[in-house]
Amino acid sequence: MAEITFEDVKKVYGEDVVAIQDMNLDIPDGEFVVFVGPSGCGKSTALRMVAGLEDITDGKLFIGDEVVNDVPPRERDIAMVFQNYALYPHMNVRENMAFALKLRKVDSDEIDRRVNDAAKILGLENFLNRKPVALSGGQRQRVALGRAIVRDPKAFLMDEPLSNLDAKLRVQMRTEIAKLHNRIGVTTIYVTHDQTEAMTMADRIVLLKDGIVQQIAPPQEMYEYPNNVFVAGFIGSPAMNFVKGHLEKDNGNIVAAFGEARVPLSREKLENVDLDPYINNDVVVGIRPENIEDAEVVENPEGTTPITVEPQVIESMGNEKYVYFELSQAEKAHMESLAEEEAEVGGEDDDAGELLVARVSPETVAREGKEVRLLIDSSKVHLFDPETEEAILQ
Repeated sequence: MAEITFEDVKKVYGEDVVAIQDMNLDIPDGEFVVFVGPSGCGKSTALRMVAGLEDITDGKLFIGDEVVNDVPPRERDIAMVFQNYALYPHMNVRENMAFALKLRKVDSDEIDRRVNDAAKILGLENFLNRKPVALSGGQRQRVALGRAIVRDPKAFLMDEPLSNLDAKLRVQMRTEIAKLHNRIGVTTIYVTHDQTEAMTMADRIVLLKDGIVQQIAPPQEMYEYPNNVFVAGFIGSPAMNFVKGHLEKDNGNIVAAFGEARVPLSREKLENVDLDPYINNDVVVGIRPENIEDAEVVENPEGTTPITVEPQVIESMGNEKYVYFELSQAEKAHMESLAEEEAEVGGEDDDAGELLVARVSPETVAREGKEVRLLIDSSKVHLFDPETEEAILQ
């Protein structure tokens, strides 16, 4: 195993297309790190630089104690698992898994031992004589993993390895990969656009946007304490709701107000936060769907005024329901007045017409087209600066 370190790493295509901007990251031995972000954010480019498939424009990349900027891919002792499996169709499973070892002229007995051990770990013992065409997608992905395992590399690099599988098989395979990592413990960088994969598999997540690292944190920490609006909106399904709000002081409490809603912020959360510059000013209020509940189902916390909404769509998920709604007429009028004020100084109303969502109990009384009162958990409210979009209350 080996530690992998990015030190001010930059990748520029041509003269001005910046794919990765000043990336700093230390991945200790044995850690499972997931690079995640939207298409074009630079996650695959970062992985390919570790593999040696992309040149580094500036900065240093370490594998162990060695700077590998100019080290050829074959000398880096890493193994890649690709999206398309990259299996040789004319070879059976055993031959595919053994191929890299034969090129390195490893002793045949050692090759057999490694292949058999990997096949046992991956449940491929009964498929070693089959060609790839006779395997399912999940079995082919296991063979690709087995080919990486037998090399006993310093690190695994996985580039969207599950994207070609159906939804049920993706769930199964991500569990298998997590079990495999727990058993083998090799340093792993895993690239995906799927935040669910990132949340369920990673020791730490590296979230990128436009080549810039937005946040590096364990999954739960990133979920509960996002650095900015982008992180908060990307991590979590359904995504966090964002509304334009206003901070006020009321009887010693700081209240986030938007329309008819007045949400007193948790004093415990405010202990080490200075919100004075934002009092009587606008903020972006972030509320996760699971922190909004039907007022008829849960107890109304003291000091919180329910918001009255008219659900547009209700989705039943069995153990919960998703209630999609717009703000009430009074709340929309308030938000429109804020938008008009912003327009006068060059701002834009980015939230116009956007549905919000609550993730509520299946016992909800909410019905499409009929008004319902919803409660917001004030201890879970997030606040963001409307200009910088950085978190001011997590």
